[in-house]
Amino acid sequence: MTALRGAYPRENAMVVEAGMVLADVQAEAETMDRLFPLSLASEGSCRIGGNLASNAGGTAVLRYGNARDLCLGLEAVLPDGTVFNGLTRLRKDNAGYDLRHLLIGSEGTLGVITAASLRLFPRPASRVVAMLAVPSPAAALDLLALCWNRAAGLVSGFELIHRMGFDFLAETGFDLRVPLDPLPEWSVLLELELPAGLEPEVTMAGLYEAGAEAGLVTDGVIATSEAQAASLWNLRETIPLANRKIGAVSSHDISLPLSVIPDFIARAPGLLPPLGAFRVNCFGHLGDGNLHWNVFPAKGHSKAEHDSVRDQVKTVVHDLVHALGGSVAAEHGVGRLKVGDLQRYADPGKLAAMRAIKAALDPFGIMNPGAVLPGCWGRGHALQKNIPAAGSLRRGALGGVWVTLWVAARSD
Repeated sequence: MTALRGAYPRENAMVVEAGMVLADVQAEAETMDRLFPLSLASEGSCRIGGNLASNAGGTAVLRYGNARDLCLGLEAVLPDGTVFNGLTRLRKDNAGYDLRHLLIGSEGTLGVITAASLRLFPRPASRVVAMLAVPSPAAALDLLALCWNRAAGLVSGFELIHRMGFDFLAETGFDLRVPLDPLPEWSVLLELELPAGLEPEVTMAGLYEAGAEAGLVTDGVIATSEAQAASLWNLRETIPLANRKIGAVSSHDISLPLSVIPDFIARAPGLLPPLGAFRVNCFGHLGDGNLHWNVFPAKGHSKAEHDSVRDQVKTVVHDLVHALGGSVAAEHGVGRLKVGDLQRYADPGKLAAMRAIKAALDPFGIMNPGAVLPGCWGRGHALQKNIPAAGSLRRGALGGVWVTLWVAARSD
């Protein structure tokens, strides 16, 4: 299921099957002189169906949105074997409930996505990347506002990086040079995508000068080639690899209202000393409010030494996120690891609606059992004694796909 089913450059749309690798989707768009802007570190191996099922984010959300915002229509197999044929390329369609948005982000718990109509964009004429030292997270937010005011619609990346990320790169043996000396406590990786008629380096230099005059930028470097731009992005994208080598006690994929991010960053470290000695690496997509606030053992210690407090660390951090109006599942979803978090923090009305939807579409819990909602059987659990043996189910009564999946789900 990796085929390109249709290309419609005049419509800024394409239809692809769910097994197509994200990098191949991007390449197909490029052959049409178009851009599919979803970009992830795993784009060389991840599949577009999985990107949609998890509502993947990435580095360009502040300009183009999540995977949800890049999808016009879906084809999917529902739990009873029904094929939902919703591969529309329409921008406007208010004919009833939008099942596309119900399936996107459902993490495979409501159906299996098999194909998608995707939204494309004109390719920018140029791009420019800079790494800028900022005095604080609050200054970084003010710089973001300045960029929006002076370059509305052109900002495609705005990443906040704490010095700990650079220290981890050096500590774990990654031979990457940070082009700022001395290393700043906080820095921002800024990318602009420009239409024809704007000089990239001149535009970025104007933002740098305005930021410096406002006291928001203390140092910086502007890439003057694609190689230099790639080198700056490589620094940011290698930080998670260094994190894995060190080993996190607890990792947090969180989102917060932009205005409270400085408050969270100031308050959260103070929650940790009663639980032990830790280091924090804070980085992420500041432009859309998504932080990766990860807790690591003090230097010379291992994460195994902190196994007994791992859940406590997660809870105190997530409690603060929730109190500040944020989400504890920003871009990596709920899966199985955060089922308890969803029950703890989600609105009761939302949870009730989710359970009702799950019970209606997947009454026997055959779709990705155990993910997102606790328990895998829904209302079907009470009916199990009335269900005939799998071998006696007649093909077509509930759909051959349903029979196959139900037998697989019951094989344990």
